[in-house]
Amino acid sequence: MSLHLTTAATLPEGTAADLVLILPAGTAALPAEAPLLPEAAQRYADEQLAADRKLFAVNLYSHRLYVVVAADKKTPALVAEELRKSGHGLHAQLKADKVKTLYVLDLTAQRQGARALAEGLYLTAYQFEGYKTDEKSKKPADLEQLVLVGLDEAEAAQLENLLQGVTLARDLVNMPQNKLTATDFAEQMAAAGQRAGFTTEVFDMAHIESLRMGGLLAVNQGSPEPPTFTIMEWKPEGARNERPYVLVGKGVVFDTGGLSLKPTPGSMDLMKCDMAGAAAMTGVMFALAKNQVPLHVVALVPATDNRPGGNAFAPGDVITMHSGLTVEVLNTDAEGRLILADALSFARKYQPQLVIDAATLTGSAARAIGKEGIVAMGTADESVMQALAEAGRRTHERIVEFPLWDEYAEHIKSDIADINNLGKAEAGAISAGKFLERFAEGYPWIHLDIAGPAFLAAPDSYRGKNGTGTAVRLLYDFLTTQLK
Repeated sequence: MSLHLTTAATLPEGTAADLVLILPAGTAALPAEAPLLPEAAQRYADEQLAADRKLFAVNLYSHRLYVVVAADKKTPALVAEELRKSGHGLHAQLKADKVKTLYVLDLTAQRQGARALAEGLYLTAYQFEGYKTDEKSKKPADLEQLVLVGLDEAEAAQLENLLQGVTLARDLVNMPQNKLTATDFAEQMAAAGQRAGFTTEVFDMAHIESLRMGGLLAVNQGSPEPPTFTIMEWKPEGARNERPYVLVGKGVVFDTGGLSLKPTPGSMDLMKCDMAGAAAMTGVMFALAKNQVPLHVVALVPATDNRPGGNAFAPGDVITMHSGLTVEVLNTDAEGRLILADALSFARKYQPQLVIDAATLTGSAARAIGKEGIVAMGTADESVMQALAEAGRRTHERIVEFPLWDEYAEHIKSDIADINNLGKAEAGAISAGKFLERFAEGYPWIHLDIAGPAFLAAPDSYRGKNGTGTAVRLLYDFLTTQLK
């Protein structure tokens, strides 16, 4: 990202600085705190506000004044979300006007608008650098700097580090499988750790075999590339939690469905995104370490592709997992839960305070609530789930809690093994969660199915197109609020 967040105590005097004003909902005329404008410009701005325009520009010839009016919503969280979307709309105007540096002056009552607007601008400005070689198609963004007037310098730096975590996750999701094998992915996580300050340890095939991670090994059988199991750890001096939070991310770098082959159009062709859960956990670890958050957090990433090669595991196979449980494979395209299960079982060694996994796990979750939310379920106390839901509302990465009633255990019963990996036609997201629950014993646990919002086929405001970095802001917000 070429966009950088900085701060200034006040607006610069005597310079033609491009500026955006954030005004409270219902503002009908420019307030006294706004910079003084020429009479004609003042009249024009007041006319726009009186007409209830929420976003407009005043051309002052040497520079421009942009005005954003906060929406009148029921909650502060919804107001913030509308400001993120306003940041997306404003970015289009800034791009057309070729603005390089923009000052942001927040005149809302609680002075909370600048952060949300900056999030929308920053995430809209994201571009995946990709692999283009044609110089004509490689157009650098014009906007280079956001100057947040009156915001604490440390707060701006923390926000930028968090947003860098989101863009890191987006980059990883957007990389194709031939550029991001399981080994490449482990190297990317190690590189992120070097930049941010967390440690990484990577288990190779021999180590994974010694741990008897039968799920990860089975999914990897048809691949020409070896699997990896990466441990990222952030353990600062003075960490306030005695037992760590453990994050687990599904790292299927490409999913053909294995022998239960996926159709290509609209399905297999999008499956480079099947490691979005692991990418999100990498982004969270990056932000926690960069911001020196005083929490002990461990992230586990089992990684492989799922291919129908000569030794591929097959429907009907029975595999023995890291935990010792046996699983009858009814569908090789239900592979994500197999590799997650080994990681959840491995997580017990940390005696964790809480384990949260994130995965693009089921089409059922996407069909249930679409790209607008995240399916959640688990065994954590209701107060913990409520805290996560509140973080979801603040970040607008909202969760919908699904039940894990005992009756759903019937969906994964097997005639010849402890459980099967498929479930029934109904409640597919829940039966996947019920499967994972068998391996998440001995600690509180939350499962996040991010299949809907993790990768978008069409642009959606500041979330953009393709990888979105879903769950990075959600989990960072949740974890940091545990300090309060």
